[in-house]
Amino acid sequence: MNLPNLLTLIRFIMVPLYLYVFFSDLLPPQVRMFWAMGIILFAGATDIADGYLARRNRQVTQLGTMLDPLADKLMIIAVFASLLISGKIGLWAAIAIVFRDVAMIICSIIFHLRGKKTVPANIFGKITTVFYYIALFLLMFDFSLAESFLWFVIGLSYFTSIVYMFQIKGINERWM
Repeated sequence: MNLPNLLTLIRFIMVPLYLYVFFSDLLPPQVRMFWAMGIILFAGATDIADGYLARRNRQVTQLGTMLDPLADKLMIIAVFASLLISGKIGLWAAIAIVFRDVAMIICSIIFHLRGKKTVPANIFGKITTVFYYIALFLLMFDFSLAESFLWFVIGLSYFTSIVYMFQIKGINERWM
């Protein structure tokens, strides 16, 4: 196992850790949000680090290409589920986010099981991820524009998904 894939596996562990901190009654709400946001940011930093290290050290693997976005999607689903349960976002926003991410996970698994190639994150995916982090911060700390900004990011994430589907289709047609 290479270091980038190990960092990805650490992100899988951060999902239940985030949920524990977010819902813990051991800390006051603002302190919980601070620590929960810290876990999200740490997960984001490991995501950046694993991608950088994989490319720099030529350790990009098909397994890493599949697990990396899966770790991201699981964290996003956990975070937005916690925001829904806590009343910080509405049901429709949660459904839109979770539907898109679950669909992306299922499609990635299907492509992988059929021996199809997947594509690494592109610039739209990276921008969408940064905007999701901004939306999370705004939501967790109850900023007034948070939900409007979230809907903008949801729209961007669907656009990004369409771009990925075209890229995946293109790369697999070339290799057939």
